[in-house]
Amino acid sequence: MEKLTDISVIKALMKKHGFEFSKGLGQNFLINPSVCPRIAEMGNAKSGFGIIEIGTGIGVLTAELAKRADKVIAIEIDKSLIPVLKDTLSEFDNIRIINADILKVDLSKIIEDEFESLEVAVCANLPYYITSPVIMTLLESRLRIRSITVMVQKEAGRRLCAQMGTRDMGAVTVAVNYFSVPKVLFNVSRGSFMPPPNVDSCVVRFDIKEQTPKGVKDEKFFFRVARGAFSQRRKTLANSVSSSMGIDKELVIKSIENSGLLPAIRPEQLTMEELINFSNTLKNISKL
Repeated sequence: MEKLTDISVIKALMKKHGFEFSKGLGQNFLINPSVCPRIAEMGNAKSGFGIIEIGTGIGVLTAELAKRADKVIAIEIDKSLIPVLKDTLSEFDNIRIINADILKVDLSKIIEDEFESLEVAVCANLPYYITSPVIMTLLESRLRIRSITVMVQKEAGRRLCAQMGTRDMGAVTVAVNYFSVPKVLFNVSRGSFMPPPNVDSCVVRFDIKEQTPKGVKDEKFFFRVARGAFSQRRKTLANSVSSSMGIDKELVIKSIENSGLLPAIRPEQLTMEELINFSNTLKNISKL
């Protein structure tokens, strides 16, 4: 197949198949030839691995994954891209393309049916608007996967990979650190895409932990507290949790103090251990 990062090749494919970019799906095709090989190399695409790819574009990353991994299951929501992919990926016999919404497919069944004894990793160039929902779904589903390597908006990547107890963290930071060890791999400039987005990107990897942090008495409640804590970033922990969860502020303050924290502490100052301790204490005191 011709070079899929070549603008003239992309335009010829679009014309041949009558394809047009969808703003609603946040489509931006990679034209920087160095990016996808790096994602594949750093995203566990290798012998002994099966890869789930989310969002294929015209198959630039898909091809690089298929060159290295034993098998690739590519999930693409845009039906109009399927004929394009059959054209661009025709030389590979280890790729299966599924036309579906990643948030609606049964990934556990796909892994069971398609990968058998293979190790599993996820690689994706995610549209910005579904970054958090997709990552949260992958993490919370506790799938049999070793890593998640995704390209995201640079600002989102900094938030996702922030350390607990720092100003960049948010509710999604808590979840990412709870389930994985996150790392920013490299940056990707907006000029690497066609059409170019309004922001730069970065590639991040989440290495899934074998065990989540100990001590959480009610995981569902813990994540409710995390979301509530960061729902109003400029407020103190007490004000945010009280207003977002509908719990009397005095009970929240009592829980904070009983956790050995200062009443005026802000959510972004919390370590994972402190947030877990506060969540457990709040559940006991509030009787929720």
